[in-house]
Amino acid sequence: MKPKLQIIINTLHQHGAEQYGAEAVSQLEHGLQCATLAQQNGQSAELVAACLLHDIGHLLHDLGEDAATRGVDGRHEYRAMPLLQALFGEAVTEPIRLHVTAKRYLCAVDSRYWASLSPASQRSLELQGGTFSSDEARRFIQQPYATEAVKLRIWDDLAKAPQTPTPSLSEFIPILQSCLKPTQSHPPRKD
Repeated sequence: MKPKLQIIINTLHQHGAEQYGAEAVSQLEHGLQCATLAQQNGQSAELVAACLLHDIGHLLHDLGEDAATRGVDGRHEYRAMPLLQALFGEAVTEPIRLHVTAKRYLCAVDSRYWASLSPASQRSLELQGGTFSSDEARRFIQQPYATEAVKLRIWDDLAKAPQTPTPSLSEFIPILQSCLKPTQSHPPRKD
């Protein structure tokens, strides 16, 4: 296994039991539920991987638990990008990077969406910039991978149900491995 992928797996094993903000599930339960929803909906390995890893940035900061309650946006969607971009292509990393703005988009285009959010997600939305204007929503959805980010976001919102059975993390490792960027070999130097 690539060392950087092992870092991600170790992080999920070591810190995944941490509470997922003010929700009733752990960080790892949330990621596993989100990935399972993508899998059940017949999505690509890349989108399943993105769903599993979309909130790993929460585990890579020192802001403490539920920073949003203290009025801090940890910008978790960007925290893991250097690590994730070293391993995966845009089909994995872009939905992760865009999943927070997808919430802002959904609030703009679906009047019922905001009311469906958990109180913690409603609170974090304000820290993340609030609902998009019509123009912002139109520009957002035209970006590459925006539709995948919207799917991820919808499953993200649903993946907060305590004691929901999912496959284990080890069952998702082959999916993560299948999404890794190919190893770049360098041709031998000619002196």
